[in-house]
Amino acid sequence: MDQRKTGNFLKDLRKKKGLTQEQLAEKFNVSSRTVSRWETGNNMPDLSILIEIADFYDVDIREIIDGERKSENMDNETKNTLKKVAEYSDAEKKILKKRLISMTLGTMILLLFALALEATSGFGFIPEKPCQNMSDFATGLAFGGLLMNMLYLNGSLEKIRAWKLDKLKASK
Repeated sequence: MDQRKTGNFLKDLRKKKGLTQEQLAEKFNVSSRTVSRWETGNNMPDLSILIEIADFYDVDIREIIDGERKSENMDNETKNTLKKVAEYSDAEKKILKKRLISMTLGTMILLLFALALEATSGFGFIPEKPCQNMSDFATGLAFGGLLMNMLYLNGSLEKIRAWKLDKLKASK
């Protein structure tokens, strides 16, 4: 796929409709900078937006990806499949977002707990040494949670899991 060719095709389609980048950006709820990146070939639209763009310009997704008009029309089955893939991708993003929010909230609660223990250690509610130990433990858990969050975000956990599965298969 030639992203520059695709970008030029998107630009031509927009100009044929008589729209500015800002107007198109407003239509698809993205920034005008994002539209500019599509049209220069620096970035490509997400699959869900790509389907909307194809409908908006009344072209096939294959035409957008190839960067040129084709004489054949995309059959409905292919279009429906792509819509399902886009919906699946959106659902996965929502699940990821929920997980990240949960992990972040858990980490924040642990940090608040550690701070509360630190603050109460001088008042004698809990003996100072156990209070310090609990605070250190909660802080360690919180930083462990932050580390797990980072590994999860950059995909390292998935790579570690795949590596472990490969090692298990190799040992059998």
